[in-house]
Amino acid sequence: MVYTVTFNPAIDYVVHTGSMKLGEVNRSVSESMYFGGKGINVSVVLKELGIASRALGFTAGFTGEAIENGLKAMGIESDFVRLAEGNSRINVKIKAEEESELNGQGPDISDSALAMLFEKLDRLTDGDTLILAGSIPGSLPADIYQRILRRLAGRRIKAAVDAAGALLLNVLEYRPFLVKPNSIELGEMFGVQLLDDEAIETYARRLQEMGAQNVLVSLAGDGAMLIDEKGIRHRCGVCRGTVRNSVGAGDSMVAGFIAGSVNGDYEYALKLGTAAGGATAFSDGLAKGR
Repeated sequence: MVYTVTFNPAIDYVVHTGSMKLGEVNRSVSESMYFGGKGINVSVVLKELGIASRALGFTAGFTGEAIENGLKAMGIESDFVRLAEGNSRINVKIKAEEESELNGQGPDISDSALAMLFEKLDRLTDGDTLILAGSIPGSLPADIYQRILRRLAGRRIKAAVDAAGALLLNVLEYRPFLVKPNSIELGEMFGVQLLDDEAIETYARRLQEMGAQNVLVSLAGDGAMLIDEKGIRHRCGVCRGTVRNSVGAGDSMVAGFIAGSVNGDYEYALKLGTAAGGATAFSDGLAKGR
C-alpha cells in the first residue's frame, strides 16, 4: 500500500478572471474547487494511474469534512486525524494576467494529535511506500520528517521525500527510496547555481552519496533527471504544450515515478513521472490518466 502524508490539507478555490484590478471589485469568469495539499495531490494522481493509496494527515472543521468527503467521492481512501479546533485551510488561486495565490495558515496541531498520527504510521508494514511532501506547519517540530523516518527505521518501507533545504538533507541518513528536489532547490542546498546538466548531475550524486537511493530532479520546462539506485543517469525532456497550471506538477511527477517504479524499471518511472508532471502543467487541475 502507498501512504501519503499531508500535514496541512486545503480546499483550493481557483478563480479565473479576465483581469485583476487591486482595490476594485473584480468578477470571475469561471470558478472551480479542488482538494489539495501535496500529499493529497500525489494520492489523486496515483488514483488516475491505477495505484491505490491511503491519505494520512490532519483535518479540522467543516472544511476538513469537505476534504474527507471529497476524497471519498473520488475513490481515495483516507485516515486523517480529526483536530478538535480550527478549520482546514482554504487557498485562493487567482488566474488573471498573472497567477496569484493567497494560502491559508490552517489549524494548530497538538502533541496529542501528532501522537495519533504516529500510531497510524506504526501500522505500516514491509513493502509499503510512504510519501512525505511539502513544508511543515509552524505548530509542528521542524524535525518531524526525521522523527517519522527514524520511527520506521528497520522496516522495509520505501520512503519518498519531496522537500527542500534542511528538511530534505536531514532525512538522508535514513536512506529514503526517493528524493525529488527541483534544480533550484538542489542548488540552494549546496550554495551553488546549477547552469547545466553536468552541474545538476554532480550535486544530485552528492545527495545520493549522503544516503538517497534514487534522486529525481525536476527541471520545469526542461524535463527531469534521475540518478537511480545503481548510479545510472537518466534524462527525459517534456512534451510541448501551453502551461496553464503551476500547482501540483511536482506532486504529479512523484506520483508518476512511484507508479512507474513498481517493477523496478526506473527509465519507465522517469518517463511516466515526467509525463504526469507535464499533464498537470498543461491542465486546469491535476493530470488525468485518460
